[in-house]
Amino acid sequence: QVQLVESGGGLVQAGGSLRLSCAASGRTFSSYAMGWFRQAPGKEREFVATIRWSDGNTYYANSVKGRFTISRDNAKNTVYLQMNSLKPEDTAVYYCAADRTMGFTTIPQRYDYWGQGTQVTVSS
Repeated sequence: QVQLVESGGGLVQAGGSLRLSCAASGRTFSSYAMGWFRQAPGKEREFVATIRWSDGNTYYANSVKGRFTISRDNAKNTVYLQMNSLKPEDTAVYYCAADRTMGFTTIPQRYDYWGQGTQVTVSS
């Protein structure tokens, strides 16, 4: 059974940094794409970034490009989201997701597995 467990959220001032982790278990993920999404209160779930586990190719939402970096550690089966220059509008619950078709997509419905989410709050 696939499990995705996020960690690393918290409260940070605007301009600060956080690193989120997503520990994956229950499968061999080399053929998967992994994604980070976020959801603020009253808003739809929003794509943040995705990485293809096999070759490390990445893709970002325009709103985070240049500030956030997605990466993976094959040995630890863990995906990271390094978030720098945080803004109050980055405040949301951040979710890790796995796409077993390696579709490299921004559409949340295309992802097969989800973590429970971790709260990120950026104060102004």
